Amino acid sequence: MENTNTFPTVQLQVGAQDLRVIDLQGLFGARLRALPVVLRLLLENVLRHMQGREREAAVAALLAWLDSGSSEAEIAFQPGRVLMHDTTSTPALVDIAAMRNALDEAGVDPMLLNPGLPVDVSVDHSLAVEVYAQADAATLNLQHEIRRNAERYRFLRWASQSLDRVRVHPPGTGIMHTINLEQLATVVTTEQRDGVLWAVPDMMIGTDSHTPMVNGIGVLGWGVGGLEAQTVMFGMPTMLRIPDVIGVRLSGALPAGVLATDLALTATQRLRALGVSGEFVEYFGPGVATLSAGERAVVANMAPEYGATTGFFAVDAHTLDYLRATGRSEAHIALVEAYCRHAGLWFDPAATPRYTRVLDIDLGAIGMHIAGPRRPQDLMDYGDSAKALAALQFQPQPGGPLPAHPVALAAITSCTNTSDPSLLIAAGLVARKARALGLAVPAWVKTSLGPGSPAAASYLQRAGLLADLDAVGFGIVGYGCTTCIGNPGPLTAPIRTAQEAGQSKAVAILSGNRNFPGRVHPDIELSFIMSPPLVVVFGLAGDAARNLRDQPVQVTADGRSIWLHDLWPTRAEIAEHLALGADPADYKKDFAIASQNPLWFGLQAPQTPLFPWDPASTALRRPPFASVASVASGSQLGSYQAYPLLVLGDDITTDHISPASAIPPDSLVADFLVARGADRQDLNVFASRRGNWEVMLRAAFHNKTLKNLLAPGAPVAHTLHVPSGDVQPIWDVAQRYRDAGQSVVLVAGERYGTGSSRDWAAKGQRLLGIRAVLAMGFERIHRSNLIGMGILPLRFPAGVGPQTLQLQPGDRIEVVAPAEALAPRCTVAVRVLRANGSEESLQATAAIETQLELELLRSGGVIPLILGKTIAEQQALAG
Repeated sequence: MENTNTFPTVQLQVGAQDLRVIDLQGLFGARLRALPVVLRLLLENVLRHMQGREREAAVAALLAWLDSGSSEAEIAFQPGRVLMHDTTSTPALVDIAAMRNALDEAGVDPMLLNPGLPVDVSVDHSLAVEVYAQADAATLNLQHEIRRNAERYRFLRWASQSLDRVRVHPPGTGIMHTINLEQLATVVTTEQRDGVLWAVPDMMIGTDSHTPMVNGIGVLGWGVGGLEAQTVMFGMPTMLRIPDVIGVRLSGALPAGVLATDLALTATQRLRALGVSGEFVEYFGPGVATLSAGERAVVANMAPEYGATTGFFAVDAHTLDYLRATGRSEAHIALVEAYCRHAGLWFDPAATPRYTRVLDIDLGAIGMHIAGPRRPQDLMDYGDSAKALAALQFQPQPGGPLPAHPVALAAITSCTNTSDPSLLIAAGLVARKARALGLAVPAWVKTSLGPGSPAAASYLQRAGLLADLDAVGFGIVGYGCTTCIGNPGPLTAPIRTAQEAGQSKAVAILSGNRNFPGRVHPDIELSFIMSPPLVVVFGLAGDAARNLRDQPVQVTADGRSIWLHDLWPTRAEIAEHLALGADPADYKKDFAIASQNPLWFGLQAPQTPLFPWDPASTALRRPPFASVASVASGSQLGSYQAYPLLVLGDDITTDHISPASAIPPDSLVADFLVARGADRQDLNVFASRRGNWEVMLRAAFHNKTLKNLLAPGAPVAHTLHVPSGDVQPIWDVAQRYRDAGQSVVLVAGERYGTGSSRDWAAKGQRLLGIRAVLAMGFERIHRSNLIGMGILPLRFPAGVGPQTLQLQPGDRIEVVAPAEALAPRCTVAVRVLRANGSEESLQATAAIETQLELELLRSGGVIPLILGKTIAEQQALAG
């Protein structure tokens, strides 16, 4: 690497340590203070990692951003670490294992293929709530998890032993973003460079869209797809256009009774209304200083829901308080403060940096909110669930024993709200008051508490609230994503019966971050997001259409009406019990105990450098796109005429494209698995099969709420084969087109690919042969994943989309996109060739942001690029 001393550095003395740091303030002075803090961090990263003229150009572009608050320039970002979870790491590590096979077959040493930076994997996305409301629920659910996923977990253990710098955190250690906050994040770290110890900011990426949760403590990180993470793991930086930065100015303070969840839902609604789509968001202003780091993390977590890449809060005394509360050493806390103050990264509540746009939020004007019943940005007063549900005009069959909209699931779930101890304390206090009043949850409600950290049990126990939560049904069911990611386990028998009879349309109540139809359970289309204590209240009510502003939560057997205000804790009560429960030693101790999970270490994993694939496995199969042949076949770009494989509307989520929830036992996917020896009644979830490309191909677009405009009446996961007129499973139709040498594309509306950062949503489309996706708009991570699989994302011109095009069976689409003519954000000629012989010409825009993305498309995707480079490098060394 080029000599790093070609720009000014200074020595920073922290305790006994002499540390080298980049002198940002000395270099840039007032211009540094005018930049948003997120851009100051990118500036530091550029100075430390880029070289020569490229570095000079990147620095100049970052400073020039101040002129307009926007830029078209690209910079290279080099994170210090990668964070993954089990259901994104499994396909990524399967790709790496398969690439090792490909290298071996090409005569290249497979051991050369290793991640070049630390990769932490949490095993948190596979825990299902099979058992609840009993003392041993967490133990039994963990046993079920290990049993169901043993083959996949053995593979993860193989990866941690065979691949350098890969560390897997066992089941039971918590949710990845909580682990990141409590265990992994350093805020400031040290590294050796040319024999000198440097102090540098902790910057990272994660293969989950909620990675920005760590922005709440001043760590710059964001979510990427697994494919983009693979490029970083193997030495390539993340190339990004210098982002627009939305400044959210917070003023005032949250009123009594209003919680961090209410602020997060308000920010989600306001920023979505502003039209945020991929920009960085940074919070500033005097209101920030009134929020604890835990409250900030709740707001930061929802960044993907409000359309942003980040939800950043700069470091201040609240950050240091959080580090101290979670057991970090005083020496490290001193380093964080000294470095951030010196580098110009310390938060100033009076500062007003330059932003692209500014949104003002008065904390004092925020009330108690919920969001739903189908999107997280659909904000409403907590008393308006009845109005929202009535608007759906569900007509229940008469004679049902349950309400029209019973609460099927009442789940305190997700890192979003369980990582802030004050929110769990508040839920515990509601449970205590309910218990004292003799309230019970109705029998049809499935309750659960799945905290992000095993330390939660310790502080709730010490605060005296764990028994109260147990008493009203909200006992701990385990430490993982559970209901939030679509693993709630089976619904109760009364709910199933009422729904099958058409007497009820059940609703999920959760403290998660997403409530898309079918997200939390395939049989639940309606969900409301809210704070943990409000989840307990709705669980007690049992009726999602209860107006808790004007109606009691329950009426007791002796005629007493119990209202929300009878249960809601005061701020003083929350603070008192928070202090009572707090012990910084819990976090390291409980994490260490959970890390020694004997069930995990009892799994025997292969010890070989090449993974031994089992051709009979239903969990792990070597994918066809990770082969030497994929390097040879290369790009899907070019000029061609194609049939639309599917035509879809707005808000198609990655849950629609590649579901994560339970595999329906009566589905064609189930038939495929059962024919290969699986138990139809114990098929696990789609996410558990992401190591098997044959299953995931059949899972593509397997969602009962998906509307395919090409074949509106088709069964789930079916489409029209236009030449024959047959309606068949999507993968069969795709194969018929492939066999005939005919290309296919996909057409969609706004916000295509919103939701989780699952790379199988792109891999499935590549296996179906889709060469391009034409949409009105793309969610950031899914757009990146499409490119990572060599699929060209094209944005329709304004005002054009599926509804205006009115594509009919027999219409074809011509795309003119030769590799040599493409450039970031260039126009691409598209023609609609109607079945009646007429034509319409359009000018689409290539949704390509960087030169690296262009290189990926020309190579056919991430995997062919990595394989091709590795083989070429070894051949050059050998020859």
